[in-house]
Amino acid sequence: MIDKGVKGAGRVVAPNMASHFQLLAKDTSTQARRGRLTTLHSSVETPIFMPVGTQGTVKAVTPVHLREIGAQIILGNTYHLNLRPGSGLIRELGGLHRFMGWDGPILTDSGGFQVFSLSKLRAISDEGVSFQSHLDGARLFLGPKEVMGIQADLGSDIAMVLDECPPWPVARDACAEACRRSLAWARRCREIAEESGFLGSGRHVFAIAQGSTFDDLRREAAESLSALNFSGYAVGGVSVGEPESEMLKQVAATTPFLPADKPRYTMGLGTPPQILRMVALGVDMFDCVLPTRVARNGLAFTPEGPINLKNEKFRRDPRPLVEGLDNYTCRTFSRAYLRHLITAGEMLGGTLVTIHNLHFFLNLMAQARAHIEAGDYGPWHRAWIGRYEQSG
Repeated sequence: MIDKGVKGAGRVVAPNMASHFQLLAKDTSTQARRGRLTTLHSSVETPIFMPVGTQGTVKAVTPVHLREIGAQIILGNTYHLNLRPGSGLIRELGGLHRFMGWDGPILTDSGGFQVFSLSKLRAISDEGVSFQSHLDGARLFLGPKEVMGIQADLGSDIAMVLDECPPWPVARDACAEACRRSLAWARRCREIAEESGFLGSGRHVFAIAQGSTFDDLRREAAESLSALNFSGYAVGGVSVGEPESEMLKQVAATTPFLPADKPRYTMGLGTPPQILRMVALGVDMFDCVLPTRVARNGLAFTPEGPINLKNEKFRRDPRPLVEGLDNYTCRTFSRAYLRHLITAGEMLGGTLVTIHNLHFFLNLMAQARAHIEAGDYGPWHRAWIGRYEQSG
């Protein structure tokens, strides 16, 4: 691998050692990139999948499990952690890393998506968002100051700006207004991060480009945010109900106008084929609850597509979930045993399938990095997706 000094066939890029993001290689037939993002707690090799730890835990697994399967960075949720147990309490107890026992990097979202999903409980103005807690109905407010303060309390390595996520479908005028407001909030979030010393402490702030299905609004948002010189940039407002083809078009309409020397992050996505297709579009970072959520219901990912362990055909199946995949679940247990745990309602079943699913996603990203370095990401990812989708 390039980061260990072995040059592959991919186009090697001379890294800017002064930057927090080093672009190490580019694929020869797609926009796929191989990079390294330096954070306060450690470096992150990209492309990377980030397990989601909404409430200070990646559901069903421990930090030891996460380390064993190669997780490099995880997510925390600003909205949920501020409601319970409260960002002030987490700060008093040493920050989110110590609170949850994870010593690697943590990216925290701003709560913008939760504001989107709680549309019946909130009111948006240029100052921020007033909303009701989904827990007890208490009236709360999130603006740039509150969002950046909460993430400072948590001790995030990467803080996301507050943004307004338009629904799908959305009228153009309403989308343009959301983009305008999101740009103003992003500018203020960056100012607060600088004034408070957050940026000076080795931490990062990422902006979020919105624009829904309007290519010109996507480009305008990306270029306007790029001019503000954030540490990284996310493509927001995708996977909110639109067809997959439209989602990919939105990503393709945004990434060319984001800085080439900064990491690019598509939020809340996706399936393995979706992620590989977005890597080919130049995206570096991904997160999604999918592998952990479906694991608890007995759905496991394989290179031949997902399998439902509740199916009778696995009752006597002695094989591991994926032959040769080096995680505790695949090394140790059969499909038959995992099926037994799932159908019996044993908690261990959810844990073991979660370990496997997360490792499957992380291993897929490791393969992607290797093929970008080798310069054959284009044909490799098309063949991989073809096998996965044909079998499914």
